[in-house]
Amino acid sequence: MEYFVILVGLIVLELLYFKVADKYNIIDKPNLRSSHTEVTIRGGGVIFYFGALAYFFYSGFNYPWFFLGLTLMTVISFLDDILTLSNKIRLLFHFGSVLLMVYQLEVFDLPWYYLIITFIIVVGVINAYNFMDGINGITAIYSLTVIILLIIVNNYEKFIDQDLLIFSMISILVFGYFNFRKVAKTFAGDVGSVSIAFIILFCLGALIIKTGNLIYILFLALYGIDTIWTIIRRLSLNENIFEAHRSHLYQYLSNEAGVNKLFVSFTYGIIQFVIGVLVILVSGLSSTIQITFSIILLLFLSGIYLWIKDYIIKVYVLKNIQK
Repeated sequence: MEYFVILVGLIVLELLYFKVADKYNIIDKPNLRSSHTEVTIRGGGVIFYFGALAYFFYSGFNYPWFFLGLTLMTVISFLDDILTLSNKIRLLFHFGSVLLMVYQLEVFDLPWYYLIITFIIVVGVINAYNFMDGINGITAIYSLTVIILLIIVNNYEKFIDQDLLIFSMISILVFGYFNFRKVAKTFAGDVGSVSIAFIILFCLGALIIKTGNLIYILFLALYGIDTIWTIIRRLSLNENIFEAHRSHLYQYLSNEAGVNKLFVSFTYGIIQFVIGVLVILVSGLSSTIQITFSIILLLFLSGIYLWIKDYIIKVYVLKNIQK
């Protein structure tokens, strides 16, 4: 019953946000690098934060340092959505938020290299999530996939309070209802992509620390492959990797190849779910098998990714340039 109440409450909050956003003109106007053509409400992903806030009060203020970090991350990302802040300010708040997360995870009690690894992974994934939020439904579907995988593992590993995962899943479903459409009612905005990435990373970090097994980072394998290879290609072309662009594979598929955007988003989610199930099955085997599996998986994904992207560039991008 309480989950239904949370669902209704988050729907009401999302609708109220739409009214506020409409009044104060918090919108996303299409430009040359956009994958959409309609003016759309920006920042609907703030509902992810409200889902976590509901959990925070419901649980009796569980994980306070994590929630403080999430609050800082959400506020600065929302301000960036409406004001466009400098990179230095954003990085300062991101750094403070990550510190609070790792403190909650008690990473400071572990060997020093755990802290470095955690910072690299957290900052990298948060930025990847932001980069990948470019077409209708992709943030909702992919995040829902990862949360479901975490819920499955949590049933036997008990690494986090299950309600945090369930409340987050409900918030994703609410956002997805308004976003997973041919013409989206709202986009996640930086506030959405960054906040849900922060939540997922906290839960994923708790899982890795509890089990001591890094293989679970492959729950984010598809986003990682698309982000890393896109950065490598842009660097090889001497492009500024911090500037907006439309050169991720999902963008090429949607924009240049003309594949339905919702189908692309759904496919990303399905592929990641299959990868996640394989990871869960392999996680109980020997470290040698896990390492071998991880290497083969990443090489296979990279090969398929590069082949598809190269094909689209040759068939669609270069031919359009030549015309």
